[in-house]
Amino acid sequence: MGNSKAAACVLALVLCGLLAADTAAAAAGCDASALSPCVGAIMLGGAVTPGCCARLRAQRACLCQYARDPSYRGYVNSPRAQSVVAACGLPRPKC
Repeated sequence: MGNSKAAACVLALVLCGLLAADTAAAAAGCDASALSPCVGAIMLGGAVTPGCCARLRAQRACLCQYARDPSYRGYVNSPRAQSVVAACGLPRPKC
């Protein structure tokens, strides 16, 4: 029970962080909150859904920007995130 509460808290924090994408990124078409369908796969190792892959493809040009952002770097560079990218058939971003 304690682990599920901790996972829920982490997931909530990530979602809040994703929703708080900076305005410069949003103005450039990069919106980290658009990747919210991927949070379960990245954070909890859940299934990679078609919706996640569609959003990931749409935000592909922004992945390096997210990788440089201290708020998202740990998530973008994580092994699970890289697995999600591969599962969606996308090449690993070279930043």
